[in-house]
Amino acid sequence: MAKEGEEAKVEVDLVNRDPNQLNGHLKVAFEDVLGEPEHAHSIDCLWRNSYGCFTGGKNCCYKFVSVLSGLCIALCWGCTFAMVAFSNIWCITPCTKVFKIFISVFREMWETYWDCCVGAECKAYGYFFSRVKVQQG
Repeated sequence: MAKEGEEAKVEVDLVNRDPNQLNGHLKVAFEDVLGEPEHAHSIDCLWRNSYGCFTGGKNCCYKFVSVLSGLCIALCWGCTFAMVAFSNIWCITPCTKVFKIFISVFREMWETYWDCCVGAECKAYGYFFSRVKVQQG
């Protein structure tokens, strides 16, 4: 546990990089994308090399694009979520509190109106219909 004024160091899991399964729907393994039915097989050498080309190309391309843009995109998303937190903490939550305070006055007025006018009318109808008896014949 970090002492007051010190930030706790967070360790990054380099093995399980999606522990919450945020991107479990992205199945991009060779077997999930390509498959030959039983009576339509290409030669084994082609299938084996296709696997290598697919896997190698996918890995190299992903790593290349990640290196080029990953840090900038991570910085952009970090700033975006910081702005969302800032807006909620310093703007939205205080405005919501002010709104709740103001609306409580109207709520009191509405409850008083309901109790005095509509409530009395409903009570009268209740007394009137309480003496009605329904019989099946």
